[in-house]
Amino acid sequence: MDVTTGARRHRTRAAIFSAVCIGLGQLYNKQYMKGLLWMIAAQLFFWTYYPIAYQGIRGLLTLGDMPTQVVSGQVIKGDHSIFLLIEGLFTLVLVLLFAGCYVLNIYDAKKNGALRDEGRPAPGFIESVKQMKLRHFPYLLLLPSICFVLFVTVVPLVFNVLIAFTNYSAPNHIPDRNLVDWTGLSTFYELFAQEAWRTTFFGISVWNVIWAAASTLSVFFSGLLLALMVNHPKVKFKKFWRTIFILPWAVPQFISILVFRVLLNGSFGPVNDMITKLGFAPVPWLSDPMMAKFTILLVNLWFSTPFLMALMSGVLTTMPRDLYEAASVDGATGMQKFFKLTLPLVLAATAPILIMQFAFNFNNFNLIYMLTDGNPNHPDYYYAGSTDILISWIFKMTLNQSQFNMASAVSIIMFVFITVFSLWNYRRMKITQEEDMV
Repeated sequence: MDVTTGARRHRTRAAIFSAVCIGLGQLYNKQYMKGLLWMIAAQLFFWTYYPIAYQGIRGLLTLGDMPTQVVSGQVIKGDHSIFLLIEGLFTLVLVLLFAGCYVLNIYDAKKNGALRDEGRPAPGFIESVKQMKLRHFPYLLLLPSICFVLFVTVVPLVFNVLIAFTNYSAPNHIPDRNLVDWTGLSTFYELFAQEAWRTTFFGISVWNVIWAAASTLSVFFSGLLLALMVNHPKVKFKKFWRTIFILPWAVPQFISILVFRVLLNGSFGPVNDMITKLGFAPVPWLSDPMMAKFTILLVNLWFSTPFLMALMSGVLTTMPRDLYEAASVDGATGMQKFFKLTLPLVLAATAPILIMQFAFNFNNFNLIYMLTDGNPNHPDYYYAGSTDILISWIFKMTLNQSQFNMASAVSIIMFVFITVFSLWNYRRMKITQEEDMV
């Protein structure tokens, strides 16, 4: 049915009235109780919060006007730029929520005005409450969780991103003795333009990618090898072997890391002591850059292989035996069965786990920090050692060197890389599965 311009007058007027003043459109639709509640709540919030909101947004834009000073022996309290940034973010969130309520108020007035255009009366207050309980009750239940995620997760993430666009760093821009300023993309420019920062960033990034890929692949194939060995028909006491191999995963990781740090110590470690007694030269497990990286990969095998072995064992037990029987009839060898049947089926079942494992290893702070602390030192790196990865470098820049803006810039680049890599792999995996189904 065609709707003429005259037949749309109520919805248009109601929307315009609500746009001019919150609740006015509801009053126009003869929803007096709802309109008054909308109007009173909006006016109370606006006039009560307007001065606070103005100061919060102003602080977010300026990050302060005067730092703390000492004049004639007296401390004159000034602005704290980081506190102003945090308060401004919370203010901005509340302003956006108010703007959302403003849009919702216009939508509600327009929707009920449309009912009047169709010749039906707008629902009363009691009926509106009943409709809200029926249609929007799930959203009301989710509201506390949404608020919690918004203020505990989203706001800190946005704060971390915004820090990268400031000069918040030691020694000249640490509040409240100094103010922090907005600097745009200058932090990213310094990261790639200054040789010291660029060398450190690219050197650590290359090692970070190699570490994540090597640790993921080595753990995958070692877990698959153990699972194949344990599940072999000729192997007895399978439960016993599974229990033995799963023990490293059951021990708290930080305890095992500290034990390995003592075992592999170059000065008094039991491993080097045993090697020396056998007549060989001690191995610089943690003091040589290349050997330290290799040691990290070996220690990671100890921690992560049991989980992959348990996962692979579950996958292997669900594989269809008729495929292997058909392959045996066709004369396939054991290696052909592995590469043509076992490996593709295992990869298809564990692809999401591998992507998650890569992302976890890319940010595996505990192992690097507790085993080597990023050492040995690298003469060309800025605030980093030879075995540092990006996340441990960020840790050192923030807690040890107070280079907060640079650490934030590096964390943003990390986030973008991990996100793009994960989405690309999931998309590729989905396309591959769809092609297999076709």
